[in-house]
Amino acid sequence: MEPAERLDQNHELTLKELPYIIRWREDRCTRCGRCTAVCPVNAIEPTVFAQRLIHSEGPVPTPKTVRRLTQGVRQNVDIERYCTGCGSCSLVCPTVAIEPEYNPQHKFLIFKNKGGVPYKRGGRRNDPSPSTVDQLKFTRISMLTDPALDAGRHEFRIRTLLGRNLPPEKLPLEQRNGHLQVREESGFIPPVREIFPIRIGSMSVGALSPHMWEGLAMGVAYLNEVEGLPVVMCSGEGGMPPRLLKSRFAKYFILQIASGYFGWDEIVHAIPEMTEDPAAIEIKYGQGAKPGDGGLLMAYKVLNLIAKIRGVPLYVDLASPPTHQTKYSIEEAVAKMIQSMSMAWGFRVPVYPKISGTKTALAVLNNLARNPYAAALCIDGEDGGTGAAYNVSMDKMGHPIASNIRDCYLDLVKQGKQNELPLIAAGGMGKAGNLAANAAAMIMLGASAVDIGKYIMQAGADCFGDEYNRCNLCNTGRCPRGITTQDPKLYRRLDPDKVAERVVDVFKAADVELKKIFAPLGRSTELPIGMSDALGVADKAVAERLEISYVC
Repeated sequence: MEPAERLDQNHELTLKELPYIIRWREDRCTRCGRCTAVCPVNAIEPTVFAQRLIHSEGPVPTPKTVRRLTQGVRQNVDIERYCTGCGSCSLVCPTVAIEPEYNPQHKFLIFKNKGGVPYKRGGRRNDPSPSTVDQLKFTRISMLTDPALDAGRHEFRIRTLLGRNLPPEKLPLEQRNGHLQVREESGFIPPVREIFPIRIGSMSVGALSPHMWEGLAMGVAYLNEVEGLPVVMCSGEGGMPPRLLKSRFAKYFILQIASGYFGWDEIVHAIPEMTEDPAAIEIKYGQGAKPGDGGLLMAYKVLNLIAKIRGVPLYVDLASPPTHQTKYSIEEAVAKMIQSMSMAWGFRVPVYPKISGTKTALAVLNNLARNPYAAALCIDGEDGGTGAAYNVSMDKMGHPIASNIRDCYLDLVKQGKQNELPLIAAGGMGKAGNLAANAAAMIMLGASAVDIGKYIMQAGADCFGDEYNRCNLCNTGRCPRGITTQDPKLYRRLDPDKVAERVVDVFKAADVELKKIFAPLGRSTELPIGMSDALGVADKAVAERLEISYVC
């Protein structure tokens, strides 16, 4: 071997440096090639192994050296083709001969920044430890003097209001001839929607594949029209197909306008032909997974359908700036955009901003509290997921959602507006699978509703991603499940009908679990918003911070 070759090999990584190590069973493998064909990152490849064996045979065995060639599977140690642990190889292997194994001793974060470009990934924060929301328990059970309800037989109405809820004395109503009527010179009555308290958060056409987005939309329509659950879904940045905008199903969708304004030409042009108003308009100023940063749809996901809906050329990076560039400050942006969006729909549609979880959330809230046209405030905490973000943003930036929502709710209490301006919590709901429990806990801390995104991807389409950096290829367009890709070869693996069925299952199950939680509190027609005396936690610091009971 030449010295130069030895030097090159000396700079190669070993498998121990990678986050996942492929375990391949030679004795079970049939060499069918399915695993190497399906790997989304080409982390494994077929290879030939050469072996020198000592072999002897015959009546008087004489040992001799034999060279044997065998076919097998080899894992790449190139950092550009590292195994993400998605498990696609295990899924297709007919003999269970291969699987990725998490390597807790890996040094991936040290080697990941190749070419001076910081590591980007999709998914959610790499933190397997229980979140604050998952530590909360429901400790108030109604007993003799305040009887609990029968969750199985009592009638419940698990609903919340999206929109500004004016107190009775502020409503421009008067009683005439025994009936409530609007005064002739009435003031502005804010539009309000009655919705299910768990919403599908903003995931765009483009971030999600056509089959995934279609499955979510079909599931939402079925829940509303067949099951009677008024679930709503946010479009995310990027607009919606014009046919859907002009259909009767538009009323189940929240249209999001973000700093890139992608897809809003189509939406504005569709307004005169819309047969139904959307559920609401969400103005995005930030994401919990990358606060202070803008959105990004990578060029290799901008194919024909996406380019047409968004009105952009093919195969270009679609970057949204961190702020709305036409406005000087968030105060000006919020005020002017809420006003303009309200006017566009004749003041019939609730309009509200979505911001990142941050210490400055209270400043935004106080501006909204004085704005009569502001319908709500959505706060996206640090555990929010994303399609493309720098690793350092996802793991090291942001604000936990529990304390942020609690601070905002207590601030509204001081102003006497806790029942007027709804708060919507997002970021990490259902991170450990406890969706209904997380939603109920956030409601008792002061939220009127919660948003889910990554949870519905995992539960609705069996996403491989987790908090051990498994898979998390959402930003690359190589999703092995076909959830976050625009490649027809990949998204055809996903059946929209199956996704819709699972979406329906998720919300029906959550509805039952919410009833099981609220019944012991004696609540059936009103959500226990801000009912913090029902919560307890075994961490004293958390109890003091959230002003709830310390139980141990």
